[in-house]
Amino acid sequence: MNICVYGASSGSIDRIFHDSAYTLAAAMARRGHVLVYGGGACGVMGATAKGMHENGGKIIGIAPTFFEVDGVLYDKCTEFVYTETMRERKKILEERSDGFVIAPGGIGTLDEFFEILTLKQLNRHNKPIAIFNVDGYYDDMLNLLEKMVENRFMKKKSLELYRCFTDEVQMLDYLESYQDALADVTELKELG
Repeated sequence: MNICVYGASSGSIDRIFHDSAYTLAAAMARRGHVLVYGGGACGVMGATAKGMHENGGKIIGIAPTFFEVDGVLYDKCTEFVYTETMRERKKILEERSDGFVIAPGGIGTLDEFFEILTLKQLNRHNKPIAIFNVDGYYDDMLNLLEKMVENRFMKKKSLELYRCFTDEVQMLDYLESYQDALADVTELKELG
């Protein structure tokens, strides 16, 4: 299974986020999965790539050419796809992946999560989305999504389009066994 992992590129984040990303990737590699990711060498992205590489996993890095400067991109990817733009990068990440993990990250990661969630809500894909809520990192975002439902900006059914995990093994079990039917758009969005 090709699993896209979205996550931070910052090298200055707390060690717990590096370690959890490495552990996730090592488990992915042992289970025969392929990592599809944004190609970074630092932060959550770098730890994920390193975990895959050091455990014999295949890595597909995807990044725009303007990121190709010393130390930014991981140089041990099995395959690297260069794009011209960030939008093209996101499209290829989506197309090359069978499921998505939202690991701790910044605004780029949030952008990727909300785009992939919106596309699922609109039936543009039916791939599993898993939030890796390391050390409660995404608690506030999850509370915001609940508040959106409370205030009728989003249907409660939309909360079923993703699952949240603190354990990488349970998360991989979910991704591997995912077989949900396409969402009914009329149940998810007011269309008129």
